[in-house]
Amino acid sequence: MPELPEVETVRSGLANLVTDCRVSRTEVCHPRAARNNPGGAAEVSAALTGRTVSSVERRGKFLWLVLEPGETALLVHLGMSGQMLVKDPGAGAEDPNRRHLRAHVVLDDGREVWFVDQRTFGYWCTGPLVCGRPTTPGTTPRKVPLRVAHIAPDLLEPDLDLGTVARTLKTRGTEIKRLLLAQDVVSGIGNIYADEMLWRARVHPRQRASRMAVARIGDLLCAGIDVMRDALAQGGTSFDALYVNVNGDSGYFDRSLNVYGQAGRACVRCGFTIQREHFMNRSSHFCGNCQRRY
Repeated sequence: MPELPEVETVRSGLANLVTDCRVSRTEVCHPRAARNNPGGAAEVSAALTGRTVSSVERRGKFLWLVLEPGETALLVHLGMSGQMLVKDPGAGAEDPNRRHLRAHVVLDDGREVWFVDQRTFGYWCTGPLVCGRPTTPGTTPRKVPLRVAHIAPDLLEPDLDLGTVARTLKTRGTEIKRLLLAQDVVSGIGNIYADEMLWRARVHPRQRASRMAVARIGDLLCAGIDVMRDALAQGGTSFDALYVNVNGDSGYFDRSLNVYGQAGRACVRCGFTIQREHFMNRSSHFCGNCQRRY
């Protein structure tokens, strides 16, 4: 599933290509793409057609297109295999992505934005913007789509108060990796980047947050920011053809992974064998020497 760097890569590409563009036509090609709208495909089409995209924003793994006059948005969740692709005018039936086309809009300049989703877990959802979770206590919350209002701020939001996040995590008697994946204290971290940031900070995935010093948790969060930025610089992580940016190019951060997917190989830091164990219906990858549980 695309994680924060992959979704941010898509958001950035869309922002560069569709901001200030007007939607002249909308078509939902598969009902699952509009399943979270009570009015289904007709509601999505009515909300988008004739509106201008004023910005493209993101929180965690969700992105959305803000529609003028700025009170409503099109929320996009990529699910496991969703792609947002910008196509030149006249993209035809011979385009290999068309067989999995679930929804698309035609812009006023003739270009099209396609939502391609092979596994159909992703969706489009239109609705109002409301106040979300604040990044810093006492500050004005940013506006987010209603379905995202409960999602915590993510590590790349510029005014995120890391101290507050670290202190909140410290109060939990739960394994630190479980908390990183939960999205209710900090969002956008999935299995790949959780393993990478834990390795970089030398923290065992099963270490209980309540037994960690606040400063140590803060170091872990900073490691997460560094991992996310490194991944962004390389376009995200791609293991197959299901994650691409808006131009159809895959990410390359998988070539720089230090621990995720490296079970049985030597740790690049200490030479100890990377271990893999079952964790929350997923796998954890860690170095038993660098990341000791204490």
